[in-house]
Amino acid sequence: MKKILLSALAFMMLFSCQNDTTETNAPEASAALKRGCASQEVLDAQMKADPTLALRMNKIEEFTKNAMANGRLVNGKVQIPVVVNVLYRTTAENISLAQIQSQIDILNKDFNATNSDFNQVPTLFAGVKANVGISFVLDAVYRKSTTKTSWGTNDAMKIASQGGIAPTSPTTKMNLWACTIGGGILGYAQFPGGSSSTDGVVIDSKYLGNTGTAVYPFNLGRTATHEVGHWMNLRHIWGDATCGSDLVSDTPTHNAANSGVPAYPHYSTCTGTPVEMTMNYMDYTDDRGMYMFSNGQKSRMNAVFVSGGARASFGI
Repeated sequence: MKKILLSALAFMMLFSCQNDTTETNAPEASAALKRGCASQEVLDAQMKADPTLALRMNKIEEFTKNAMANGRLVNGKVQIPVVVNVLYRTTAENISLAQIQSQIDILNKDFNATNSDFNQVPTLFAGVKANVGISFVLDAVYRKSTTKTSWGTNDAMKIASQGGIAPTSPTTKMNLWACTIGGGILGYAQFPGGSSSTDGVVIDSKYLGNTGTAVYPFNLGRTATHEVGHWMNLRHIWGDATCGSDLVSDTPTHNAANSGVPAYPHYSTCTGTPVEMTMNYMDYTDDRGMYMFSNGQKSRMNAVFVSGGARASFGI
C-alpha cells in the first residue's frame, strides 16, 4: 500500500510533469517512441506567478484523503460540458467537428469502461479495474485563425491578448484547446488548484480523437484521456520519481514511465518486484497500450467533485 504525506515542497516536485511528449510520428519507429515529461519549466513559471499554488494543492490533497477515508461520494451524476477551442494556421490544424466529436466519444468510453479494449485487462488487475462513471458532452466549439506555427507551454493559447482563446466558464465547463503546441509535446493539463483563467487541458491537434489528422501511435484519443486524468487530480503512475508514489493504493509501484506497448507481465525492480500496470491511462505507453483506470484512481477523481472539493461546481 502506497501511503505518503507530502509537504508543499514535495507537491512542487510532484506537479512538475504535466506534459506528454514524443519525437517522431513514423509508425515503423513506434517501438522507440515514448511520451516524456517536459513541464518543469511550466511548473516553475506557475509557482513564480502564484506562490500560494503549492499550499492550495496541499489543501486539496488533504481534502482528497479525508473524502476517500470517509467514503464520501458524489451526490448525483457528474457530466462534464466540454468547450473545445481550436487555434489553426493550416487547414489540417482546423480539425473537423467529426474529429472533435470522436474525442468526446473516446472520453465517454474510457471513463465509463465501455472502451473495446477494456476486456484486455489482465486477470491480475481485474479486481481493481474501474468504471469511473463520469461522462462528457460537447458544449461548444470555438475557432480562431492564427499566424503562429506553434504555441509552446506558457498558456498563450488561453490568452486572447496573445492570440489565443480565453476559457469559457471554466468553473462549470472543461475547456480543451486544440492547437499545434510544438517541441514534440502531445498535451498538458492544469491540476486542480490552479487559476481558473488558465484551467483546462491542451492537446496537440495531431493527437486529438481517432480520425482526421490523428497520428499513429497516439491516434486513439488517449492523450486526452491521460490529460483529463491529470485535470481530475491523478498523478503519473510512477509518481514522477524512480519507484515513486502516485498517491493511489491499488496501482503497483513503477520504476519509471513505460513507453511503446510493453509485453505482459512487465516486472518492476522496486520493492516487491510487482507487475507494473502498464495498461493504465496514467503511464506513458502508446495509445493502443493503455485502456484502464483503477478503483483507487476513481476514488481520487470522484473526490474533487464532492461538496467542498476542488471541482465541486461540476457536480449536479
